[in-house]
Amino acid sequence: MKEETPKYTNDLINETSPYLLQHAHNPVDWKAWNNQSLEEARKEEKLLIISVGYSACHWCHVMEHESFEDPEVAEVMNTSFINIKVDREERPDIDQVYMNAVQVMTGTGGWPMNIVALPDGRPVWGGTYFRKEQWVNALNQLSVLYQQKPEQLLEYAGRLEEGLQKLQLIELPKEEQPFSRDFYPDILQKWKTQLDHEHGGYKGAPKFMMPNNHEFLLRYGLQQQDQEIQSFTKRSLIKMAWGGIYDPVGGGFSRYSVDERWHVPHFEKMLYDNAQLISLYSKAYKNDQNDLYKSVIEKTLAFIQEELTAPDFAFYSALDADSLNEKGKSEEGAFYTWTKPELENLLQDDFKLFSAYFNINNYGRWEKDRYVLIRTKSLADIASEFRVSEQKLQAKVRSWMEKLKKQRDKRHKPALDDKTLTSWNALMLSGYLEAYTALKDKQYLETALKNAEFIKTKQIADNGRLFHTYKKGKSAINGYLEDYAFTIEAFIKLHEITFEESWLRIADNLCEVCFEDFSDNSPMFYFTSNKDRKLITRTLEITDNVVPSSNSVMAKNLFKLAALLEKPEHKDRAEKMLKSVQAQIKTHPGSYSNWLDLMLNFTHPFFEIALTGKNAKILNIELQENYLPNSIITGTTNQSDLPLLQHRFMENEDNIYVCSQGKCDLPETSVEKAMRLIKSF
Repeated sequence: MKEETPKYTNDLINETSPYLLQHAHNPVDWKAWNNQSLEEARKEEKLLIISVGYSACHWCHVMEHESFEDPEVAEVMNTSFINIKVDREERPDIDQVYMNAVQVMTGTGGWPMNIVALPDGRPVWGGTYFRKEQWVNALNQLSVLYQQKPEQLLEYAGRLEEGLQKLQLIELPKEEQPFSRDFYPDILQKWKTQLDHEHGGYKGAPKFMMPNNHEFLLRYGLQQQDQEIQSFTKRSLIKMAWGGIYDPVGGGFSRYSVDERWHVPHFEKMLYDNAQLISLYSKAYKNDQNDLYKSVIEKTLAFIQEELTAPDFAFYSALDADSLNEKGKSEEGAFYTWTKPELENLLQDDFKLFSAYFNINNYGRWEKDRYVLIRTKSLADIASEFRVSEQKLQAKVRSWMEKLKKQRDKRHKPALDDKTLTSWNALMLSGYLEAYTALKDKQYLETALKNAEFIKTKQIADNGRLFHTYKKGKSAINGYLEDYAFTIEAFIKLHEITFEESWLRIADNLCEVCFEDFSDNSPMFYFTSNKDRKLITRTLEITDNVVPSSNSVMAKNLFKLAALLEKPEHKDRAEKMLKSVQAQIKTHPGSYSNWLDLMLNFTHPFFEIALTGKNAKILNIELQENYLPNSIITGTTNQSDLPLLQHRFMENEDNIYVCSQGKCDLPETSVEKAMRLIKSF
């Protein structure tokens, strides 16, 4: 059957972003964000519509279907506006600037994000999802106002611009407070009131997993011996892994759940979530060897390999929430949910046991008599209840998952966002490295090295700068601070594991680019390079969200590079950055969890560990099985000029040096003895 020729085609047909291409056949005359589109708005003195979203965004698809595919709505938009579509993942700088504006104007934010701006880009109105009638009415009113009383919009734009500029001001405190352990109890007490001690995570819904929050709380709970926090962190990790937000059939986590018990997710699967959660579960596994964590790591990495890994070992960005159902209609969650008759037919005599394990009952029912698999009892409890051995139940669960996956693979798969982002690839690289140290699976290290080679050869330009995106063999868009921060972090980790000095040198070079392109007199780094076209404001990304802020990651990188390369000025800069947010941490600790993790390096013992000798790499594998959040590791199997390794290599000896605050104990010859030394603090 011959494919139908699209009725409409706009400028987005020339883009590579899957999200932009989804809108290429809308009747709206969409344009990409570029100099030509912006100059056209100025020349024609037309208002801009700046619509921002991403390919896996469910409500972005809904608004497209309701409004942007409607010729009548398109006529309103095309007549009075220059319409620009932005992929927020491709252009996080534009997303940040206008998200700040929407939050100032409305007190909230999200995607899709829709802004109306003056021809010079200054915003005058905005919001998130709008129903068709709301959207058209608002556009008509703004069009009339701009024609009849433009001075009102100009005045408002000026006030809003001034407010947005003030958001970017960072001042060092007039009286610097030294970092102290006394800082934590009050803020943790405040934080605990926001935590859901029944289901884990934060109270209420929607519920995001916030990996970095849990990484800090995991570390803090252990270092401070806070039993309540330790118990909370463990409960969170178990409940997330039991919840419908985790896919037990194919592995991987969805972005968030719409309820407080992690049951029904927004079904999109994002690379950045899964990358960070692999790191989190790997660190937690090192701490208590919970088999559930191990299963989550293995199945999620199997998902990454199967669905989000390119032939050149770049990682793709996301899988959509929606897919075609059995009637051929696009539906959220169609790929992941089950009916009771389907399950009864697949599982036969095992259905009763399966039903108890995954709650095929009122608790597990979603909508339209479809079920999202969710657990509420441990494997041991179910085994006891049904009088089967745990080993037999485990074997059954594996068999069930194989059957369900085989059946599910016959369905229409969700759409793939196959663009590659440097920042998210670096997060995934770190995830693979953490998983390798936790489980010692060599395949994880091999994949990590291949991805690192991809970043090194494809995403670092000849001038030493990073690219942000990669698609169809083409690297594009000058890198943002997040690209540098996460790549530096991953390459430092790669050095810690392989002892290859080259990765450390690349990390150091990228750090120097950050000083040159992203820094001025402020202790913080800007999100955009000084080589990029200026937007209405130049933003500073400071608060930690689902992904930690690029500045908090950079501060931790500087702290580590200071130790590895003997650059005390880097530690001074990290300290200044942390002190500049110290006051804000007291108000919203959950928004500064990565900063708090850095603070622990100053208030608690932090170790520089150097391994030398022919067997240093073997000892390192054994050492890194341990949970060591308060350390930086380096090593060599021969002579080295790195500061922590100079004059320490002995031809016929294997030594482990444990140092802290510039002082080193006598070297130990075994990991067991070195760990005793570390744990004695």
